[in-house]
Amino acid sequence: MNAADFAGAIDREGLADTYCSAIVETPMRRIGPALIAILACFFAVAATDTGTAQNSGAAADTGTRLITLGTVAGPPPRPHRAQSSNLLIVNKTLYVIDAGDGVARRIAKAGFNVRDVGTIFITHHHDDHTAGLGTLMSTAWDNQRTTPINVYGPPRTEELVKAAVQYFSISAEIRIADGGRTIPIERLFFGHDVGTGLVYQDANIKVTAIENTHFAFHTGPAAGKHKSYSYRFETPGRVIVFTGDSGSNDALIELARGADVLVSEANSIEERMRDLLQSGQWQVMTAEEQERIKRQMTQGHLSTADVGEMATRAGVKTVILTHLTFKADDDYNAWVADVKKHFSGEVLVAKDLKEF
Repeated sequence: MNAADFAGAIDREGLADTYCSAIVETPMRRIGPALIAILACFFAVAATDTGTAQNSGAAADTGTRLITLGTVAGPPPRPHRAQSSNLLIVNKTLYVIDAGDGVARRIAKAGFNVRDVGTIFITHHHDDHTAGLGTLMSTAWDNQRTTPINVYGPPRTEELVKAAVQYFSISAEIRIADGGRTIPIERLFFGHDVGTGLVYQDANIKVTAIENTHFAFHTGPAAGKHKSYSYRFETPGRVIVFTGDSGSNDALIELARGADVLVSEANSIEERMRDLLQSGQWQVMTAEEQERIKRQMTQGHLSTADVGEMATRAGVKTVILTHLTFKADDDYNAWVADVKKHFSGEVLVAKDLKEF
């Protein structure tokens, strides 16, 4: 194990301070190994003091930072990756894109206060993109948030936010009685159903949305009922596009045209089938359910080949793969190679708390 790996290991265990305190008492005859360990502790403590978001080595504009908070596809929870969420920081203003399970903890782990999140964008209403929304809002309120938090997304976003506020209203009532809070929680959180085109603009960002094809395969009463969006964020430093969950489509390619960064979902039918079989989910599905979920896998998501071809046609500079189909070994190098068969630019794999 090298120094960097060692530092990461002790930091993950939360042992940096304890371990480093012990090292300084090491006898002089062991100064060589101790010196290496001290250097490792230096890196670990530095990471702890500055937050744990790790820079990928990609060129980053000082005014625009992107941190992939949660990077695994859902809905099952996974031990090492949180569900879909991203943090965009522009001129020190925080914007959250999707709020899957674990988002509040990841924001805290990245070194930020959830109270400072004022604007949230939701791509669609699957729970692996929204399950953490209520917790994020409630925790911000608990931490003395006094100005509104606005949540933007496809139709039913307003309904979702109201439901989340209702869920946490009992706790909020008790905390007001406890002392320290006086503003009712429902006065701070507002959901906004937006259409496509320009959906948001302030001094830092301009946000454009398109409807993608994540739900295009729906039939019967559900056909056309639910909407899924992809977003383009234009900042003073970079243009960053988030595919959200989507099948391949020309509108998404146009949205990503010339972008500096394409944050794209990556889906593997083979890995998803393996996971469904190993978990026992596939075996308890009816034949109709099996057929429908296979259609969703093939038509509602992007393969690595889709991602590479889309990135080339759109002329983007860098691709970041996220919303990753679960792999037990957490090794996505082969996915990068698959994208590179179709795209000559930079291809990176997102990890929780990695900064780009």
